[in-house]
Amino acid sequence: MTERKNINRGFKKLRVWQDAVSLYILSCKVFADFPFHLKKVVANGLREYLNYLNIALGSCGEFHSCYESFRQAEQISDKQYEELDQIHYKVENGLINLIRSLQKKLRNGEWQETFELE
Repeated sequence: MTERKNINRGFKKLRVWQDAVSLYILSCKVFADFPFHLKKVVANGLREYLNYLNIALGSCGEFHSCYESFRQAEQISDKQYEELDQIHYKVENGLINLIRSLQKKLRNGEWQETFELE
């Protein structure tokens, strides 16, 4: 597969994004037979992006509650729970750190909303 790179696709380098994809893949495998749909949201600009990240962080908390409930109801194994929880914890902390970093850039005026293509 050809790797296409440009300034708009740089998010793929973020560790938190890569971990979130790993969590998504594992979730699909663990919950393949569960009846629910996963949706994605698109954001533009730093304030909108921060809003999206905060929503993602809230969803992350809800997901933790979800798979915790599944474990307690014995719908998933302890091993599946542990696999999900390890990646989830990594994603959750990655989101928290990314939000803090971007909020700091916004407060300090270090973020440019536009970019120039050379």
